[in-house]
Amino acid sequence: MDEVVKIVNDIKAGNIKPIYFLMGEEPYYIDRLSDYIEQNVLTEDEKGFNQSVFYGRDVKIEDIVAAAKRYPMMAERQVIIVKEAQDLVKTIDQLESYAENPMSSTVLVICYKYKTLDKRKKLCKLLEKNGLLYESKKLYENQVGEWIKRVLQGKNFTIEPKAAAMLVEFLGTDLSKINNELEKLQIILPKGTTISAKHIEENIGFSKDFNVFELRKAIGDRNQLKAYQIAQYFADNPREHPMVMTTGLVFAFFVSLLQYHGLKDRNPKNVAAVLKVNPYFLKDYDIALKNYPMKKVSAIVAKLRDIDVKSKGVGANALSDHDLLKEMLVDVFS
Repeated sequence: MDEVVKIVNDIKAGNIKPIYFLMGEEPYYIDRLSDYIEQNVLTEDEKGFNQSVFYGRDVKIEDIVAAAKRYPMMAERQVIIVKEAQDLVKTIDQLESYAENPMSSTVLVICYKYKTLDKRKKLCKLLEKNGLLYESKKLYENQVGEWIKRVLQGKNFTIEPKAAAMLVEFLGTDLSKINNELEKLQIILPKGTTISAKHIEENIGFSKDFNVFELRKAIGDRNQLKAYQIAQYFADNPREHPMVMTTGLVFAFFVSLLQYHGLKDRNPKNVAAVLKVNPYFLKDYDIALKNYPMKKVSAIVAKLRDIDVKSKGVGANALSDHDLLKEMLVDVFS
């Protein structure tokens, strides 16, 4: 995120590169940078003759190079954006000759999503020398909560850790999906609001009481009644709560608990770093640590592996998700 801010600030200051090669597994920042250049480098009057958008599936490298070598009309520069450039993966190396001597009056933006170039190749070295090569890396799940917090701070909002955890739980690490939901909340709620789990439930539709986060907490507390109530809700709503995802997240919880048992340094900062969890949630792990001795956790992890296999349809064709959830909880609480 800091690198993206720097790129935008450089553009604002007039330090504009002739080539922006935007690549990587996380499309969110590729889209944001491309959109920013598309909207801000040229004035509205200049865009008509000097801004072009191509799509990888419809264009060849030689067409892109030919367009890039044209001079702008009644403007200092032209902007050419190639979206979905990953469709040019087989011929992308042909960009070398242009990258070796790019037009200073052209801003060529290549959006190469879900893939990366081999940085040992000549093309990468030329892009780094004569333009800008940016890799948008996928965030790990434990990093997304902090990303949500930073995005909202920039818009004068804050968010409760539980609310951020709910977004990550239901939307995963897809930053575009998460940002779409955050933008909905920013329209509905006044600036300065602290977004809560209740806001998430009322405006996005995720239940603050019946979700995997609450299931893990109920399991950690050994609150069997609540755990079985949540399991019943999941069984009644299988599309929103697929069994494979549920078992995976519960399995991850016990694997983290096993790691916690093995830690010698139980300083909260170290525990949060090793387990890759928000320090806010450590109290839940502390309670679970007391309720589940290490030997018991090891046995549960082994049983959850078996449940996970069954949830994928191996050797359990006759068992419903409801039955598998019950079996999982019986194994955990036995």
